[in-house]
Amino acid sequence: MKVGFFILVLLIAGTSYSISKTNFINQKGKDKTMVTEVNSYVHFHGAPTKGKILMVASSPSVSKQTGWPIGFWVAELTHPLRVFQEAGYEVELVSTEGGKLEMDGYSNPNDPSGYSAHDVISLGYLQQKSFTDMLAQTKKLTDVSVKDYVAIFLVGGQGPMYTYRGNKDLEKLFVSFYEAGKPASAVCHSTTLLLEAKTSNGDLLVNGKTWTGFADAEEEFADKVVGMKIQPYRIEEEARKIKGTNFKVAAPFSSYAIADGNLITGQQQNSGAAAAELVIKQLEKK
Repeated sequence: MKVGFFILVLLIAGTSYSISKTNFINQKGKDKTMVTEVNSYVHFHGAPTKGKILMVASSPSVSKQTGWPIGFWVAELTHPLRVFQEAGYEVELVSTEGGKLEMDGYSNPNDPSGYSAHDVISLGYLQQKSFTDMLAQTKKLTDVSVKDYVAIFLVGGQGPMYTYRGNKDLEKLFVSFYEAGKPASAVCHSTTLLLEAKTSNGDLLVNGKTWTGFADAEEEFADKVVGMKIQPYRIEEEARKIKGTNFKVAAPFSSYAIADGNLITGQQQNSGAAAAELVIKQLEKK
């Protein structure tokens, strides 16, 4: 009996489901009562993985604008990571140059500024040795093969403004996922890659696409917080110069993500989980 039950559980673990339904129940002598049920799959310890997702982060750099050491925004790694792991997917993290990664200071929940002190998801991951080991040593993005992964997810931060834009290796990798019909996702400043990334026929990947990224209003807010211009250019401003594409933003720092075909984009650091959920939604359709 126990063996049969365990096999049944494993079979269920290989199936993802999400049910949200509303039923109106008639009760004698009473008004109709609305009952809402929500049921979502959560991967349990020891269950087989459903596939591997490639996440890419910026290697450490130095901002030419501020002089600060820069890297990746930790919430844009941890929040999607939680979604992917709970959905049953394994994650491999690579970087633009390989080696050790450094998070942007303001994104660290332990930073004295307190800017991200509310980020308990990142705080939790930072307590895990497996997570800190992952940051301590990464492969270079050129050392991976598209065939080994079911999706790609680009982590943002301040580093990508220097390490992603114009990075032909990363453009080729991202476009390879996209043209293979696999979910190709980018959030926040990592969407700078889409300003120049082209498909194999020479067209911009975002040609005819609706997408999002870090908003001008959010750049204004960040500049005021630190008292100086942080970024060398603005993604929204540059995106709106591109003819034949539809760049959209929502309210500043709200969770906002868009899927246009298998191109998935998120506006900023609060949109990572929403973008990851769109990735999972596409993977579960296959």
